[in-house]
Amino acid sequence: MALSAEAIATLKTVSTATLTTVLLKKGLRNVWIRGAVPLKPGQPCIVGPAFTLRFVPAREDLATPASWASPISTRAAIEAMPEGCVAVVDAMGVTDAGIFGDILCARMQKRGVAALVTDGVIRDLAGVLDTNLPVWCRGVAAPPSVAGLTFVAWQQPIGCGGVAVFPDDIIVVDQDG
Repeated sequence: MALSAEAIATLKTVSTATLTTVLLKKGLRNVWIRGAVPLKPGQPCIVGPAFTLRFVPAREDLATPASWASPISTRAAIEAMPEGCVAVVDAMGVTDAGIFGDILCARMQKRGVAALVTDGVIRDLAGVLDTNLPVWCRGVAAPPSVAGLTFVAWQQPIGCGGVAVFPDDIIVVDQDG
């Protein structure tokens, strides 16, 4: 069920610190994605439905530059992302291979993706910042994802930063994560 514009506007006024406390009081303890911090200070609060992506450890026969053109690729997943979604990417906390760089972030921005949230890292920092796509991540690394990860699926349940995220879960991100 999609949130109303009023509900989204209300959520944008509530900090994630407050939301985690409210959810804790309702019995939901594990709701804060660990390691996903704002890429740059001052990013706006973003609220939107999760569009999930999942990586697994690299397998050399699958994680190749040729895989970028596969029907199961990050590029294909980005083309399936609806406007206003929050891309939530399970990168298993890997910090030595960037899941997305400036080209893919620019494409997400052009498609109207609201934000990128991952427990992994991005690459091409200057270019990603130039896209103005709000990003929450663990940091930056120069090598591409295929150096340490294999992309396997989108719009399936994932584990990101120790939290179970299902497609269309409502994601709220701010300066606290």
